[in-house]
Amino acid sequence: MEDPEGGAKPQFDGASAAGRRDGKKSRRRKGKRGGQSRSAAHPASHELSGNAGQSARPIEDAAGNPARKRKRRRRGGQGAAQDGSTHPQAMEQAAAAGHSGRADGDSAPSRRNRRKHRGKRGLQGRPLAPAKPSLQRESHVEQTARSVEPRDQPNGASAIRKGRSDGDARSGRDGDRQAVEHAWPEELYAALDLGTNNCRLLIAQPTRPGQFRVVDAFSRIVRLGEGLAASGRLSDEAMDRAIEALRICASKLRNREIRRMRLIATEACRQAINGEEFLRRVVAETGLALEIIDRETEARLAVSGCSSLVGRETRSVVLFDIGGGSSEIAVIRIGDNRFSRLANHITHWTSLPVGVVTLSERHGGRDVTPEVFEGMVREVEGMLGGFDCPEIEIAQTGDFHLIGTSGTVTTLAGVHLDLPRYDRRKVDGIWLSDGEVSAMQAKLLSWDFESRAANPCIGPDRADLVLAGCAILEAIRRRWPSPRMRVADRGLREGLLTDMMADDGVWRRNRNRRGQRAK
Repeated sequence: MEDPEGGAKPQFDGASAAGRRDGKKSRRRKGKRGGQSRSAAHPASHELSGNAGQSARPIEDAAGNPARKRKRRRRGGQGAAQDGSTHPQAMEQAAAAGHSGRADGDSAPSRRNRRKHRGKRGLQGRPLAPAKPSLQRESHVEQTARSVEPRDQPNGASAIRKGRSDGDARSGRDGDRQAVEHAWPEELYAALDLGTNNCRLLIAQPTRPGQFRVVDAFSRIVRLGEGLAASGRLSDEAMDRAIEALRICASKLRNREIRRMRLIATEACRQAINGEEFLRRVVAETGLALEIIDRETEARLAVSGCSSLVGRETRSVVLFDIGGGSSEIAVIRIGDNRFSRLANHITHWTSLPVGVVTLSERHGGRDVTPEVFEGMVREVEGMLGGFDCPEIEIAQTGDFHLIGTSGTVTTLAGVHLDLPRYDRRKVDGIWLSDGEVSAMQAKLLSWDFESRAANPCIGPDRADLVLAGCAILEAIRRRWPSPRMRVADRGLREGLLTDMMADDGVWRRNRNRRGQRAK
């Protein structure tokens, strides 16, 4: 190959790594070997290049300064002749050597890249080729795409699933790589709990093992079980309120790509004569297909949702969920070997057919006197009397405690903390001593309806229900005396999310990906 300005010069085809490296050293010593060409300074590399017998003239610019010429070439000079012409013979030799169609096969950008990637060369000095995506990686992308198909979403979830649009899809190899390496944070799970009093939705993505981050949430008091105890049916007004809230939930689910969801209904739909008819209406008007779960499943989900609040030192727990139409109680005994799922340690459980809505309707929740309150406590105590459960031996080491997960206990905690407005971050997980719980119950009992409604942690929607919940709590405390109680602002939704993520193994995949990225 010939230099358009200086005649023939050696052609570097990657066969002589040693010669090229020495050539770089000579270029860095500005002016020390300025009068010598690369071929003259390194005859070995010239000989290996396939151009033996040709000699190269010194490369000089118009001013005769070779150092300036080399500097200008490194800054972008392409070795072309000053008149813009090229030599056909040089082009042919460059093409034969596997270079581009430039007249100068050893251009300034290529020299800079060689210096930059000197440590990434093969045995013969050639830059290592970028690794192509393996078939295993491509198959993983396909599996990830298949894992979000509607068939993986139970209970008619495909009817409300929104597919990914072309504009939102990643394009190119970089997008596929990012989708594979970071697929787990984008996997959204949804749980909906339609209870006797509330309609709650939670959308979350898995994070650290056993935990998740809430992406979106919705909660509204619908009082679906209003009048159910007297008539045995869901009223039209209650069903209308519930469907209005479910429409909002359906809209939130359609606006996100949900990998898997579970939508449940509890005591109100279990007891109502027209419960199944109501759920068919929900499907027709909102597209949401809800399943009615039994009481045992409800108790296990409540335990799963609160598993992270049970410390390693704990040996026995009584967990209760005071709902609107029923109250679930689970007795948990943990031995030396603890299962990954706390629900596997349940030894006894019961579901009382009483909640804050049904109990307040029977006894009145607006004007509650101490006598009325004690009557509610006795009714619940009678129900607990039929619960056949061995007594729990309470040691002095503090290895037994209560866990309450309901609006009743979170309200007590908010009043105890004297919060200006309810704050879940300050309530969830706090401890209340036995004396503090008694003091809060007495405080609420001393307030009239207007005072309870004016409290920011109660409000007018719960003012007639909170004392009924306190009566259920008092009956539980009398059955299982404990020096302390832990408050959980979580419940069935968290249990649903935890179970779905554990079943899918998203936390195991999270650990694997972290290990792969760390390599």
